Amino acid sequence: MPDKSALRIVAIGGGTGLSTLLQGLKRYALPTGGNEPRPPVAEITAIVTVTDDGGSSGRLRRAFDILPPGDIRNCLVALSEDEAMLAKLFQYRFQEGTGLKGHSFGNLFLAALTNITGDFAHAVRFASEILAIAGRIYPSTADNVVLEATLENGDKLVGETRISRSSVRIKRLNLVPAHPKPIKDTLRAIEQADLITLGPGSLFTSVIPNLLVDGIPEAMAKSRALTAYFTNLMWQPGETEHFSAADHLQAIRDHSRPDLVDYIVVNTKTMTSTDVLGRYAAQRALPVETDHARLKKMNVSVVSEMLLAETEKIRHDSARSAEVAIKLARLGRRRWSIDETKTK
Repeated sequence: MPDKSALRIVAIGGGTGLSTLLQGLKRYALPTGGNEPRPPVAEITAIVTVTDDGGSSGRLRRAFDILPPGDIRNCLVALSEDEAMLAKLFQYRFQEGTGLKGHSFGNLFLAALTNITGDFAHAVRFASEILAIAGRIYPSTADNVVLEATLENGDKLVGETRISRSSVRIKRLNLVPAHPKPIKDTLRAIEQADLITLGPGSLFTSVIPNLLVDGIPEAMAKSRALTAYFTNLMWQPGETEHFSAADHLQAIRDHSRPDLVDYIVVNTKTMTSTDVLGRYAAQRALPVETDHARLKKMNVSVVSEMLLAETEKIRHDSARSAEVAIKLARLGRRRWSIDETKTK
């Protein structure tokens, strides 16, 4: 009998890229229909990087010795049913007030819950229950880690903020202290997944840090799930200038395993606004090119879709990105079924 339960999708990343994908996936994770609602199509688990050390998150991290709440906050908003009102509340940033100026309400909320529960991961779980989000959110590790980069010129930079501003190409990333432990629930979700997504989002500061947590890449390799990397739309100044799609994939392989990614998802839609493109070009950000010949040699399947959203900022279209994820999750589920049939 085919498995008709909800598709299990694990989304790994951070920043606005992950929350954009989650926003699209949310509609598949909620019951549909009128008087007789149908069960959700998908079950979502988000695994979020915890290396941010800038802005409000960085200030709270230093003041209270907690993990940075900013990326988690964005995911809570993205998966909330009442997204419009919650976004206004959680993304509200105080414009004045001694000690409050610059902080967002959502970050303060998570910091307070952490102090009450004594554990950041527990605070995230309670926040998810309080807000009745359509999914589960876990930090990639409960350890208070810092990101360290070795540059091509041999210099080392410590801290996500400094790394993201580097003008020299990044050669290697590490977490300090080394060998942080994963949260068991994340490993369980990866083991049971039909699809694991990486990105979209900052390659070196949102995606790869999760793969440096002990046990996560190993769990991904053992899982029967398909793994798909959603390639960024544009270069990121200071991180991925002149990077092609294959360069992004190679960086992921260099920091994890050569067989980790099954599919790479690339955009085929061109931004029509010359004003928007010009503004990005002035910041040394150009569209990421898809080098098909090189990707073929890397033995990865390419999914080409029109994923660009036409807005004032170049972002992935959340609905279209989610559609791709659902299709790949169904492929992953079929692979589960074939494997189970062969073992019987």
